[in-house]
Amino acid sequence: MGNKPLVGISKCLLGENVRYNGEIKLDYYLRDTLGKYVNYIPVCPEVGLGMSVPREAITLVENKEQIKLITKETNKDITEKMNSWIQKNLEYLSNKKLCGFIFKSKSPSCGLNDAEVRRKNGITKDGTGLFARTIVESFPFIPITDENQLNSPQIKENFIEQIFLVNRWKIMKEKTKSIKNLTDFHKSHKYLIMTHSPEGLKKLGRLLAKQKEYSVTELYDRYLELLIKYIQKPTTLKKNTNVLMHLMGYFKKDLTYQEKNELKYLIEQYLFEHIPLIVPITIINHYVKKHKKTYLENQVFLNPGHPELMLRNHV
Repeated sequence: MGNKPLVGISKCLLGENVRYNGEIKLDYYLRDTLGKYVNYIPVCPEVGLGMSVPREAITLVENKEQIKLITKETNKDITEKMNSWIQKNLEYLSNKKLCGFIFKSKSPSCGLNDAEVRRKNGITKDGTGLFARTIVESFPFIPITDENQLNSPQIKENFIEQIFLVNRWKIMKEKTKSIKNLTDFHKSHKYLIMTHSPEGLKKLGRLLAKQKEYSVTELYDRYLELLIKYIQKPTTLKKNTNVLMHLMGYFKKDLTYQEKNELKYLIEQYLFEHIPLIVPITIINHYVKKHKKTYLENQVFLNPGHPELMLRNHV
């Protein structure tokens, strides 16, 4: 399995023939691009239950504030059967080092926020599928999304960024727990955290400064809780520009007057949305290598991942 992030995914998004109507819902990006850099655990609750393809459609029904899973034509209640399957698979997934989950939208089992829920009065509302709800509740420290949300470049970038972050955390945690390892992790993620929450970076720094007040295990747990809280905050042009200006400060004695003006111009062009973030980052990375800025070489913000994933190209 190597060091690739492990990501749960609805089977149909990988092109497997598991949909109730036999339709193929292959997402080429997830299978052919992201799939090169992550390991998937494909899941289909309905097929897991032993339901056939094609099969009778199912839906969520609200009854006395309870959500039931009902077959549409025969009106058969399969809620208990589904919940039993979910609990068995939850035990299996809990033993895996999950770094994220991608669900099929609108599914009565896997829909995150857009699964149709029917009421007795005939009115429908959006809800969460039974399996998706359990995963969200059981794995609070991993990013979870669906294929529709990933149509947003910013959501896609944040999701991919977070699954690799969680994976690095899990790899680091497998080593002997120590203040040094945690501090090194924090240092390499400093500017990545700042792009999401300057306030969060300060709070994590203060937490590490009070390390003597915690056991190492308590410190790791508290750090992760805060890290996930703040890394989920969206990046903005202003926050990214602030980070770029901080990075530029490392070269104030190294760059010529012309080089400084050129870099400052590119940062301004990014702020005005005339160029993507990758442009000033590419120039900064050039200066990092040229002037041997070792501290910046280890900054995850400047080296977000594999070029084919095109992180920093659309934000």
